[in-house]
Amino acid sequence: MENKALPGHGHRMILTTLGHTWIVDLDGTVVKHNGYKTDGTDTFLDGAEAFLHSLPPKDMIIFLTSRPEEYRGQTERFLSDHAIRYDHIIFGAPYGERILINDNKPGGLRMSMALCRERDKWDPIAIEEDPGR
Repeated sequence: MENKALPGHGHRMILTTLGHTWIVDLDGTVVKHNGYKTDGTDTFLDGAEAFLHSLPPKDMIIFLTSRPEEYRGQTERFLSDHAIRYDHIIFGAPYGERILINDNKPGGLRMSMALCRERDKWDPIAIEEDPGR
């Protein structure tokens, strides 16, 4: 697994052909921060919807949000209306840092990475699968 910055912002990720688990924050990361409250509906950041549609069907997608549980129906309808596939949504996450702890494979495969994004700005993520990894 490799993660490199792309010229002019964005990231290039070279991943194995194994299934991946994507843990993705909603507000300010893929949709406008608090748009569901201020605009009455969510709005995807430019490029984020296409990225989510590009994730391989074998991958697991987990959305994470600080939104209260009362917004579950509205959030799930928005994702459904845009045909966004996901496996789980966790509501009510604390506002603080999100920390992923994982072990590396004995063969050297790095099993975790993180991309910290500027709020309400989608930088492209180019994904390539390397069958040799």
